[in-house]
Amino acid sequence: MSFHRRYLRISAFAAAMLLSAAGVALAEKVLHEAMDLSFGGSENADPLSSTRFFEVTDRVFERLIRQGEGGVPAPDLALSWTPNNLATEWTLALRPGVKFHDGSDFDASDVKYSLERINDPALESPVAAVLGIISEVEVIDPMTVKIKLSTAHGGLPMLLYDYRVRMIPEGSGATIGQTGIGTGAFKLASLDPEGTTELVANADYWDGAPKIDRIVIIAIPDNEARNQAMQAGQIDINSLSRDQVPLYADATKFTVQKFPAGGWFGIVFLTDEAPFDDPRVRKALRIAANREDMLALLVGAENGQISCDVPVSYNDPFRAEISCPQDIEGAKRLLAEAGFPNGIDVEITTADLEPGMVQFAEVYQQQVAAAGIRVNLKLAPSDGYWDDVWYYKNCVTSWGARPADQFLNEAYRSGADWNESHFANSTYDKLLDDARSSLDFETSRGLYEKAQEILFEEGGTFIPYHEDGRRVFSVKVTGIPALDTDYIRWHLVDISE
Repeated sequence: MSFHRRYLRISAFAAAMLLSAAGVALAEKVLHEAMDLSFGGSENADPLSSTRFFEVTDRVFERLIRQGEGGVPAPDLALSWTPNNLATEWTLALRPGVKFHDGSDFDASDVKYSLERINDPALESPVAAVLGIISEVEVIDPMTVKIKLSTAHGGLPMLLYDYRVRMIPEGSGATIGQTGIGTGAFKLASLDPEGTTELVANADYWDGAPKIDRIVIIAIPDNEARNQAMQAGQIDINSLSRDQVPLYADATKFTVQKFPAGGWFGIVFLTDEAPFDDPRVRKALRIAANREDMLALLVGAENGQISCDVPVSYNDPFRAEISCPQDIEGAKRLLAEAGFPNGIDVEITTADLEPGMVQFAEVYQQQVAAAGIRVNLKLAPSDGYWDDVWYYKNCVTSWGARPADQFLNEAYRSGADWNESHFANSTYDKLLDDARSSLDFETSRGLYEKAQEILFEEGGTFIPYHEDGRRVFSVKVTGIPALDTDYIRWHLVDISE
């Protein structure tokens, strides 16, 4: 199959007619990219779905509040947000004149529906672990809503940054996964997760019509195949691993971009399965690795920051600072205390799904061998990895950055849907509750830090470092800021022919 762009061809006669009637007809601007099919074809356009089609939802739906420059809240579909004295209620003024892709008006009833839908038990959305504190959304008038919380939370605007908390039309939950009707800069024209999905420009977008006409998203499960498609000019933008960067040295064809992302690979050990139900075993598996060497070898020392099994990004004000040098003898001692004086055999599953995932597991395997930790690596198919492997097996995981409160609740709170290691600790949960209810910044920070210290001592996920992001795009593409993909303003992206 060829993925080269199609051009609008017109005859000389038609061109003359267009010149006289409406000016010169320009070639259609089409941006091609690939998706990894990591949900095995179950991807859909519902932003709250656990198998959401991110490349679609990111362009067709919008948030109420987005992260602006410097990490501060910035208006999106909400123009302002004001708490009461206890931070148990937040009043939002909405942006007027916004329309959904079907021509209907966006208003407060859509906000009420979109936010209250998060807590629908039938949906089982992982976002409920973070925003389940929304007890009710009251419609004050068509352009004003009041969000009522079950517990105080002074950081609600930052929780609304969540990439899945997007506004959909009132009552559309049953069909939104296929229709993709939002207010965003692009409209869903066709949806085929296992083939080709197309988005078309929303000419009536409230912040100005997009500069490109279409986005074509092609399913390419294999990382190396995506890389080859990028080199061949069949796609216009792609993520990169460090070892792929030299392949794009030709600055006349490609732009390589580095950006702060706060993302990470980790290794998940299921805390409710023996022998990983013993916190001594889990800590031994984590402290046996040399995090500095992993960072330097896999991504370059200058391209990330060490993490002591803390998911929170190094530039987040609530991140805990912990020291975690490699400790081979300490790991051996912990294993012996747990009943493994001769070491332990561990099976870890990975996949060639994202750049560097397999190499990450291989380096870990080599490093921990000195502590008697014998790692058997299994390579799973990329297709369906997040559905069939993640959450069910000890495996390599991958996360992007998100605010501390969201991360710590969504991925580690007892019973949370995306609690990949099945970690359950009532003391940890209580610390998060107390941090949320406090209106004092320093008090909250201290509580969040204690929660992260528990993760280092007893958690089930090994997180050695946080990596800056890398991407490559054609020199024909402009308007891509050095930010994580989730924060790109896609209507400002352009492509020349």
